[in-house]
Amino acid sequence: MTVNAVNSTSAVSVASRSGQPQASSSASASFDSLVASLKGGSAAGTQAGASASADEGEGEDRFLKLLVAQMNNQDPLSPMDNAQVTSQLAQINTVKGIDKLNATVQKLLEQSQGGAADAASLVGRRVLVEGNRMQVQDGVAAKAGFQLESPADSVRIEVLDAKGKVLDSSVRNTVPAGLNVLEWNGTQAGTRLPAGDYSLRITASSGKTAVSATPLTAASVNAVVPGPAGNTLNLGGLGSRTMADIRGYL
Repeated sequence: MTVNAVNSTSAVSVASRSGQPQASSSASASFDSLVASLKGGSAAGTQAGASASADEGEGEDRFLKLLVAQMNNQDPLSPMDNAQVTSQLAQINTVKGIDKLNATVQKLLEQSQGGAADAASLVGRRVLVEGNRMQVQDGVAAKAGFQLESPADSVRIEVLDAKGKVLDSSVRNTVPAGLNVLEWNGTQAGTRLPAGDYSLRITASSGKTAVSATPLTAASVNAVVPGPAGNTLNLGGLGSRTMADIRGYL
C-alpha cells in the first residue's frame, strides 16, 4: 500500500445661446456641487464607482453636462419646471439601474453556462469524495484517499472487510496536511483477495495529539444533472453529490 501527496481564478460642449443671460457663478457652483453629490462625489462614492464600466461612466457624464448646460442657458423668464429636472434625473438613474441589472444577469448567465460545461467535462472521470468505501476489481489496484486537517507525524492506513476485520495495514510518517491519495493492490500476505467492496480506516496523530483524518472514496462520474441549486454529479453506487463535495481528481 502506498500513500502519495496530490497537488491538489467625450465631453459634450453646448455653446451658449447668444443674447441670453448666464446663471451666476455662485448658482453654477451650487448646481455643480449638487451634480457632484448625485454622481457620488464623496471619496467613498468615488471608490465604489471605480468598478463601473467606462461606457456607463461616460454616458452619465454626458447626460449631466447636457443637463448643466440646459440649466445654465435656460430662459430666466421661463425657467425649467422642477418636475422636469426631477424627471430627467430619474430617467438617468433608471437607465443606470437597467444597465447594471443587465450586466449582472449576463454575468450570472455566463457563470452558469461555464459551470455546466466544467461539470460536463467530468463525465467518465474518477473523483474523490468523502467516504470509506474501496472497490477492488480483479487485477486492478484500488484507489482511495484521505484528507488531514493538519500535518501528522504518523498515519495508519487500514483496509477492512465487511465484518470489520483488518486485512492489510501500513504506516506513513511525516504526512502533510490536505489531500493524499493511496492505492491498494488487493492482497493479504501475498494472497489476492476476491473482487468486491472493502472499507478504509485512517488514524493520524502528531505526537500524542490525534489529527482529524477524513477517508475519501473514489468513484466514476456517470452523469451531470443540472438543477436550480447547481449541478449534481451521479456517482453510481455512491448516489448523487454536488461539485462542492469533490475533494480531488484521479
